Amino acid sequence: MYTIDEIKELAKAVSEYKLEKIKIKTDEGELLIEGHKPQQPVQVMPPVAAPYIAAPAEVSAPVQTEEPAPAETAAPAKEEVPAGNIVKAPIVGTFYAAASPDEPPYVKVGDTVKKGDVLMIIESMKLMNEVTSDFDGVVEEIFVSNGEAVEYDQPMMRIR
Repeated sequence: MYTIDEIKELAKAVSEYKLEKIKIKTDEGELLIEGHKPQQPVQVMPPVAAPYIAAPAEVSAPVQTEEPAPAETAAPAKEEVPAGNIVKAPIVGTFYAAASPDEPPYVKVGDTVKKGDVLMIIESMKLMNEVTSDFDGVVEEIFVSNGEAVEYDQPMMRIR
């Protein structure tokens, strides 16, 4: 077939001429010599802020919690469930309090909201999803910070 010197000479030609491969077929067999594939240059794009565009469909999944009934024989609980309506994350994503960094937040603690008011945006897979209120009331507590990652069903806000 081929001697080691002939194979080395073919490999040298592949390298010298920057070929991807040489394939030789004969009655005796087949010889394949592959060179180094040229690497594609990696283009590094500067980070671009995601546009604050609301998704066409509104997403909301607040859940109302109820006050626990007092038990006569039970000892008082160390940590009570806060009264009010808890707004939970309807999807996994990133919490944004405002439509863009230079705009005021949709709601702050102490603000009065009505059913259907936009409370926040959750970015998921480059889509901005508005989360609206299912309750009328006053925002008593916001549990997450702007830009924080949130999990599905994570409590984010309490409205009383």
